[in-house]
Amino acid sequence: MSEFRRNRQVDHIMTQRIEQFIDFFYPPFSRFMNRMTFRYAACGGANTLFDIFLFFISYNFVFDKQIVRLPFISISPYIAAFMLSFCITFPIGFLLNRYVVFQGSVIAGRIQFFRYGVTVVVSLLLNYLFLKLFVEWLGLFPTVAKILTTFIVVGFSYLSQSYFTFKVKSYRSQ
Repeated sequence: MSEFRRNRQVDHIMTQRIEQFIDFFYPPFSRFMNRMTFRYAACGGANTLFDIFLFFISYNFVFDKQIVRLPFISISPYIAAFMLSFCITFPIGFLLNRYVVFQGSVIAGRIQFFRYGVTVVVSLLLNYLFLKLFVEWLGLFPTVAKILTTFIVVGFSYLSQSYFTFKVKSYRSQ
């Protein structure tokens, strides 16, 4: 068996296990949302919690609440923490959405990736602007600001991914 084929089988098994785990918790929510929306909430929620955890660790311990000085620019510690956590959770989010949540998408994978990138760039901009607003203008603690920002950006992300990035044939049948 070729290495490529073996890797695809492992990926398929991993996807099935993630689906089974998430779907185990679905029945109590089945009256309120379809399976795809529940999977989006579960995958996105887990990735978001992971993102907030990474942000907290990197802000408080990796960057030690200090300005990050690079050769041509200085970055505030909360923006550096956001950038680090994003670099880790971006690919995880794409893979979960592509293989677990939006399996019925009619969009080709390379187009999904491009569209995902576009929506993520907008999300990045929103993250940056809201973090700046909440921390520098409203004086909120950075972790609290990150949590509030996340709620706003998640709403945008759900709508853009559902109707643009991973468009599916029918939302009601999922």
